[in-house]
Amino acid sequence: MAKYTGPSNKLFRNYGVTDLSNRKLVSSLRQNASGQHGAARKKLSEYAIHLNEKQKIRLTYLLSEKQFVRYYNEASRSKGVTGTVLLQLLESRLDNILFRTGFAITRKQARQIVNHGHVLVNGKRVDIPSYTVKAGDVITFKSSSSDFVKAVSESIDLALAPAWITIDKEAMKVTFDRIPEREELDPELKEQLVIEYYSK
Repeated sequence: MAKYTGPSNKLFRNYGVTDLSNRKLVSSLRQNASGQHGAARKKLSEYAIHLNEKQKIRLTYLLSEKQFVRYYNEASRSKGVTGTVLLQLLESRLDNILFRTGFAITRKQARQIVNHGHVLVNGKRVDIPSYTVKAGDVITFKSSSSDFVKAVSESIDLALAPAWITIDKEAMKVTFDRIPEREELDPELKEQLVIEYYSK
């Protein structure tokens, strides 16, 4: 999404993205495609179904096409089920983890927090949103950003925290305990269609 500057929610609606990276807006947005004929039923070709699912997953994690292809190639070279490994790689991104834990309201905000150098991984500053967090890594925040992070952390609901991540609100610390299993990830994402898209 590096070059796209138009309205994000409109783009997301076109591909059926339900996680719009904004918890406050999800319930109020219309889920049909944008435009005059967006609500009309359209019979999609097999190729269009595969393409739409690829775009849906790509836009959910706010990736450019080049980034998404790179993740797919890495997943296809790894051991295990390619589709599952792909989602696990995307979930292991630093910006995504901040969003999942609630230290950022949106993935875009999480990316900005990382870009501005507010995040430490194992005590070292990391300003790359796509940084892959490994099992056992500890994420903390620079003291200069503590006021902002504290304000955000007050709204964090630990009951909604992912099972594979431990959150310490008082210490403003996140521990990435393990790689999530497929059944713990979004069931609406159909990664097998992405595999079929790239295998054609």
